[in-house]
Amino acid sequence: MYEYTWYQWLCFFYLYCFFGWIFESSYVSLKEKRLGNRGFLRLPMLPLYGTGAVMMLWVSLPVQDNLLFVYLSGVAAATALEYVTGWGMERLFKVKYWDYSSQKFNLNGYICLTSSIAWGFLTLFLTEVIHKPIEHWVLGLSEQTAIIVVSAVTLCFVYDTVQSVRAALSLAKVLDAMTRMRTELEDIQVQMALLRDETGQRLEDVKEEAAQKLESVRTEAATVAGWLVGEAAERAASLRDGAVERASSLKDGAAERAASLRDGAVEQAAFLKDEALFCAQQFKTGTAKKAMRLKDEAMLCKDTGEERIRELSRRVAELARKRQHLALHMDFYRKGILRGNPTASSVRFGAALKELRQIAEKRKRK
Repeated sequence: MYEYTWYQWLCFFYLYCFFGWIFESSYVSLKEKRLGNRGFLRLPMLPLYGTGAVMMLWVSLPVQDNLLFVYLSGVAAATALEYVTGWGMERLFKVKYWDYSSQKFNLNGYICLTSSIAWGFLTLFLTEVIHKPIEHWVLGLSEQTAIIVVSAVTLCFVYDTVQSVRAALSLAKVLDAMTRMRTELEDIQVQMALLRDETGQRLEDVKEEAAQKLESVRTEAATVAGWLVGEAAERAASLRDGAVERASSLKDGAAERAASLRDGAVEQAAFLKDEALFCAQQFKTGTAKKAMRLKDEAMLCKDTGEERIRELSRRVAELARKRQHLALHMDFYRKGILRGNPTASSVRFGAALKELRQIAEKRKRK
């Protein structure tokens, strides 16, 4: 384009990627008061700056004699590039690698007014100051040297980009898995709380019901037993009195018959009494069995609830272990992405991203 060849454009791209990395890393290091390696790649390059610089040159060189047009073209081109890049990366990786949401006059957190204004001035500074010595140096390279250098850097750049993209996609999967596990953990904790309350309530209800039934059965058993014993006593007394009356009315020679009748009445009365006691005992036995059955139901309810709680507790421990494993086993590129983008955010995976940062920070301090 213009008077530049394809390899010269690539030289400009890689150089401005490097200069952008120097600028961004220096700014962040001074701001956070510690060394920081900014960017998506592990190489000291920020493709956004390289692409932005090439676009600025592309749109501003035709109007380089008019500084106002240079400024406006730089604002438009760089702002559009920043928005499209930010939007595309978030859709692909589920993470917003820069976020202007806290800035005034921002658009979806991808761009903001202050950034766009800065891009315009940077375009002026680029075209009027920075680019001229860089252009002189690049144009001074022989074609063979330039192609060899560009080819070597391109190989490294492509390899690093592929690895970084894979790491970013892997990081998105890790964040997704941690978020799903976190949601399941929260659901299980709610289930356990509800199950404890439900088990306790059911146990209290069963105990109360058992006590009521037992008391009712005992009262009923005592009533029936008393009635049976009373009935047997009345019948025995009636039989004895009848036997005595019949015996007294008998004439001579009937004494033996009267005694026999009286003895028979006594035996029948004793039999009725024994029968009454036996019925009462059977009733009490049935009452005891019912009480034991209610008690067993209460214990079964308790055991079932406790077993379910133990199962949920084991699942909680398993999920916590898996989340810990995911958080601790981060490869070089995924760690680099986290460290190189401290302002990255995610609507969907915000909590998991924050947790990963905290774990990485703790491990770094150790």
